Amino acid sequence: MNFLAHLYLSKENPNIMIGNFIADQIPGNRFDHYHNTIQQGIRLHREIDTFTDAHAIVRKSKRRLHERYKHYDGVIIDVFYDHFLAKNWGRYSAIPLDVYAQGIYDLLDKNFQILPEKTQHLLPYMKKQNWLLSYASFKGIEAVLNGINKRTKYKSQMHLAITDLHQHYLELENDFTAFFEELQSFSNQILFKISSVRLKT
Repeated sequence: MNFLAHLYLSKENPNIMIGNFIADQIPGNRFDHYHNTIQQGIRLHREIDTFTDAHAIVRKSKRRLHERYKHYDGVIIDVFYDHFLAKNWGRYSAIPLDVYAQGIYDLLDKNFQILPEKTQHLLPYMKKQNWLLSYASFKGIEAVLNGINKRTKYKSQMHLAITDLHQHYLELENDFTAFFEELQSFSNQILFKISSVRLKT
């Protein structure tokens, strides 16, 4: 899953959100210097990724793209799934997406000094282009795909994937809706375990 889904699945717990957001920039187990709940957010992120990568519905989505994009298919599906979450945001949250996104940017700004260097570099671009809100539109998704393609030195050909989104739109949206229901249940179980551990310590 991509940024929006990981943040949403943190259930508005600020430290869990921070950990979930920075997890991809943390090598191995080198995060014991963070607050305990930020560490839990990092672990939650990794649990979500493991569950997602192994899930049959996600694999079905990837197969729609694999012939053209090979090992980049998972990255593209992560972006597509964030699009469907953003597009249908009102189904999942009572907080408008623009308000939610601004709250995330404010939280990250407030905690800027503890963010990994790569995340600090990324955040100004994320805010300027309002990635979390832009995911809801085709134009926003196209910009994200173009940006990732550039970062892969144009090897991924990911800029072409907007055509695949149009071509398989209904099937991919159905994949997302079915999968995300299961992912929310899984994530809630992990968060409950985290809470139980904190209560015991």
